[in-house]
Amino acid sequence: MITVVSTRRGPAGSTRPSTRSVQRKTANGSSARREELLAIAAEMFAAQGFLATTVREIADTAGILSGSLYHHFDSKESMVDEILRDFLDSQQRAYNEVLREHTDAREVIIELVRVSFRSIGSYQQAIAIFQNESKYLSQFERFSYLKQISQSFERTWLQVLQQGLKAGVFRADLNPKLVYRFIRDTVWTTVHWYNPRGRLSTDTIADQYITILCDGIIAR
Repeated sequence: MITVVSTRRGPAGSTRPSTRSVQRKTANGSSARREELLAIAAEMFAAQGFLATTVREIADTAGILSGSLYHHFDSKESMVDEILRDFLDSQQRAYNEVLREHTDAREVIIELVRVSFRSIGSYQQAIAIFQNESKYLSQFERFSYLKQISQSFERTWLQVLQQGLKAGVFRADLNPKLVYRFIRDTVWTTVHWYNPRGRLSTDTIADQYITILCDGIIAR
């Protein structure tokens, strides 16, 4: 297959890429650079903390000057904002998809656990930042959504647990809020020891957790 490259004639009949082609390549390169910088920042924020990480350190690790980094982001707050929003938006979409595709409370809980573990595989650094920095960042208006999304996630889990209790799917002696906190803390703290290059995939870990969870909360 022949790929046709858009060109236009320059002086003396020479050819050169069109302005649109050059702009597209520049935009693609800029986007790739942004993603690279965000990945570096996420790793540093997760490892040493948001406050302890400076723009200069991020730039040094990326092999660029601080001024060059400001070409892409106006502050490290903008960087952590984008990192967190990317994860949280993805998680909300995953939860919504589970709720659309499943109605049985037991199945919903299982799938919510499963997609949460898959997020650990895809957003390990972002989740660590969310856990470690939410309390500090939530002091600022820009990050007020962190508390809102946390409350939204909690409502999702509690509604399913309460639905299961009413339907007799889950044990009647369970406190929904305690069950939710147990699931939340058990699942998300995995981010601190999970090794993406290790023997266990996030699906394998999820299956083990689901077995333990169901043995504890499912009515017999």
